[in-house]
Amino acid sequence: MQLYELGISVVLAYLLGSLPFGYWIGKVFYHQDLLKTGSGNIGTTNTFRILGTKAGTVVFILDVLKGTVGASVVYLFGPLAANQHFYVLLVGVFAILGHTFSPWLHFRGGKGVATSLGVLLAYSVSLFFISLAIFITGLFLFSIVSISSMLTFLFSTIIFYWLDEKIVATVTGVVMLYVIYLHRQNIKRIINGNENTIRFGIPYWLGLTDTSKK
Repeated sequence: MQLYELGISVVLAYLLGSLPFGYWIGKVFYHQDLLKTGSGNIGTTNTFRILGTKAGTVVFILDVLKGTVGASVVYLFGPLAANQHFYVLLVGVFAILGHTFSPWLHFRGGKGVATSLGVLLAYSVSLFFISLAIFITGLFLFSIVSISSMLTFLFSTIIFYWLDEKIVATVTGVVMLYVIYLHRQNIKRIINGNENTIRFGIPYWLGLTDTSKK
C-alpha cells in the first residue's frame, strides 16, 4: 500500500466513522436530541435508554457497521499483503476517532465501543466474537454498559496477547486507555454507586438496579 493510498483510507475511515446515526435517528424519527437528553451521548446505550430497544438495536448495528466499513476502505486499492493486514486496524482507529469526534456535531460524539467492535470484525471475525462474548457476559453480570465496555477491552487485550495476536492486542490496549478516558465520568458514578444501568442481567433481574437513573 502506497502512502497516498493510506492517507485517503484514513480520511475516508474518519468520515465514515463520524456519521452520527444515533443523533440523526433521534432527531428525524423521535424528535429528540440525544446530546441534550439522558447522558448526552449519541451511542448505543443512551439510544436504548431514551429512544427504546428498536432504535438502540438499529444504532448499535449501524455503529458496528461503520467501524467495519471504515476499517475496510483499505481494500479499495486492492488486496493487502500478508504482512500488511495490520493496516485494517490502523485505518480503523480513525473510524473510532470519527465516532468520538464527529465534525457533524462540532466534534462531539459517542464513546466508540460499538465502532471498535466493528473495526475488530473487519480484522478478524473470530476475535470479534470473542470480544462480543466478553461484552455480553459483562452485561449479564453487572447490568452496566460502561463496566462491560471497559472489561471488554481489558480482557480482549489479555486474550489476544495470549493467542499470540500481539498486533491487535497492542492496538486494543491503546484504544482501551482512550475508552477509559472517555468513560471518566462513568467511573466517578460507578465509584459513587449511581451509574446508569440497563434492563438486562443478573442485577436487574434480582431487582438490585435502578434503571430510572440518567
